[in-house]
Amino acid sequence: MLLCVIHGPVAQLVARFVRNEEVTGSIPVRSTLSSEAGEMRILRLIARLSLGIALVYAGIGHLTFSRIEFQAQVPVWLPLDPDFVVFASGIVEILLGIGIASAGALVPWAGLAAALFFIAIFPGNINQYVEGISAFGLDTDEARFTRLFFQPILVAWALWSTGAIRYVREILRSRNT
Repeated sequence: MLLCVIHGPVAQLVARFVRNEEVTGSIPVRSTLSSEAGEMRILRLIARLSLGIALVYAGIGHLTFSRIEFQAQVPVWLPLDPDFVVFASGIVEILLGIGIASAGALVPWAGLAAALFFIAIFPGNINQYVEGISAFGLDTDEARFTRLFFQPILVAWALWSTGAIRYVREILRSRNT
């Protein structure tokens, strides 16, 4: 059903992904969850690619057009230069985004790393709320407080869209047998 709106090479890649085939001569888009139904695979692929693109975009923002606003979110108690923290986290976000948007065995590990990254940067969001720092349009306590509830959603998004939890379980299960 979703394939009706996608044409050309993209439709071929999505169709191969749904059938869980490797794409010879190009980037493999094989799902790490081979038992999953076709429509769920497409949904997971869209969610994964969207997260990967969002991370790369945010990482570029850390390095360029939103650098000052990101510096405002670095907790004051962190004993590091805020510009260094923003620069380093931008590089990490770009790498995580590329890993999540790639294919193969790297994807679930990138998803797990992204989830841990989202947990690691959560104190910055708490600091923004506690200190009343306005950035990214979050200029009220209510907006900053509401933002805190989106971090667990990002963690779940990274783990679900990449199949990280299932992949790690399968590895652990195979090692025990």
